[in-house]
Amino acid sequence: METGARPAFGSASNPAPRDATSSNGKMLEVQDLRVHFRTMDGTVKAVDGVSFDIAPGSSIGIVGESGSGKSVTSLSIMRLIDPPGWIAGGRILFRGKDLTKYSEREMQHIRGDDISMVFQEPMSALNPVYTVGDQVAEVIRVHRDVTRREAMNRTVELFKTVGIPVPERRVRDYPHNLSGGMRQRVMIAMALANEPDLLILDEPTTALDVTIQAQILELVKDLRRDVNTAVLLITHDLGVVAEMSEDVVVMYGGKVMEQATVEQIIKDPKHPYTKGLLASMPSLGMRNQRLNVIAGAVPNPLNMPTGCPFAPRCPYAMDVCATMPELKTLDDGRKVFCWLY
Repeated sequence: METGARPAFGSASNPAPRDATSSNGKMLEVQDLRVHFRTMDGTVKAVDGVSFDIAPGSSIGIVGESGSGKSVTSLSIMRLIDPPGWIAGGRILFRGKDLTKYSEREMQHIRGDDISMVFQEPMSALNPVYTVGDQVAEVIRVHRDVTRREAMNRTVELFKTVGIPVPERRVRDYPHNLSGGMRQRVMIAMALANEPDLLILDEPTTALDVTIQAQILELVKDLRRDVNTAVLLITHDLGVVAEMSEDVVVMYGGKVMEQATVEQIIKDPKHPYTKGLLASMPSLGMRNQRLNVIAGAVPNPLNMPTGCPFAPRCPYAMDVCATMPELKTLDDGRKVFCWLY
């Protein structure tokens, strides 16, 4: 893969270095986040009291099944929750300032500059009637005082950085001319165009074959090392998180089930749901064996259990699980949402 340091525009167009932290050394702090959606049948609590933080240059993964609230959490950070959804409570502190209080105009200056996001399906995120080069260059020009030529030159360099071959020609291609892996590289180039402090990746490799998946993940690791961008990775795959992140947030039913380091999660998972996720991961030695599955299904968000949302599927469920546990901090520093602890 062809990678390299990202070129600067020059002193006239490069802003002064940004302070990526608040006074406590954290870049992003999500505190008791609650996101609701109003439906004809009632209110869905898609995210219900989620908290975590990210330091500059670090990487954290949020894992869980579909419907657990992972993507809604990431969209909330970008302030991209549209009606009938809304942020019902909590704070999202970026460099110590609460993004939930920002106007849409203020958020437009944050998105694509300080915080960027790579969406799950690049074909739906890219405009089919503009070349990919024009789309990346436009993101640069929105946030930087540069000419169209300077922005396009920067785009060519970005395409080189993310491993797109013959970038001088590829900038003139339309999205449908590119493979899924190349479109995803374009999205990553767009997200990194203005050197964000935080890069959010929402299932960045789901629709890609395993070879392209490995290339994309290696690319993100290279860029993170070279530029010190923090990464928030949204995925259902604990294997990807183990390769990409230092810390893990395991979500289910809109809540945090367990929060720990990758090493703690892989070597000694505590929450029954985390154990189920790890047990369901295939391995090379599992020939002619059935994959383990977590019994049951994710509960209807309009009819959540009264206590722990995982209790109906949990092999360790007790009577007390009918009441809501608290997120407890254990002696080893991890947090677990379970009556067993």
